[in-house]
Amino acid sequence: MSRRPRHRQRPTRDRSPAVSSTKDVLEYVARSLVEDPEAVEVDEVADDRGAILHLRVADDDVGKVIGKGGRTARAIRSVVRAAAIREGTHVMVEIEG
Repeated sequence: MSRRPRHRQRPTRDRSPAVSSTKDVLEYVARSLVEDPEAVEVDEVADDRGAILHLRVADDDVGKVIGKGGRTARAIRSVVRAAAIREGTHVMVEIEG
C-alpha cells in the first residue's frame, strides 16, 4: 500500500508589506482597464480593521472601472480582497472619479 505524500507547508511570509502589495494589485488591474493609465492613483488610508484603498481614475474612465451594473468594480474588489486575505489583512476599495 502506498502512502499519500505529505503536503508541503508554505513558507511563512512577512506580513508587514501586505497593504502595499494589495495596493500594487489594485494599481495593476486599474491601469490595465483604463485608457489613461497615467491618471490612475491609489491612496491608502489606515483603518481600525485594515486599510481603505482609494482608487482615482480619469473622469472618462470611471465607467470602464465600474462596468455595467457595477460588475467590473465588484470583480476588482474581489481580486484585491483575495490578495489581502492571502496576506492576512483586510482591505476595502473605494472608487472615485
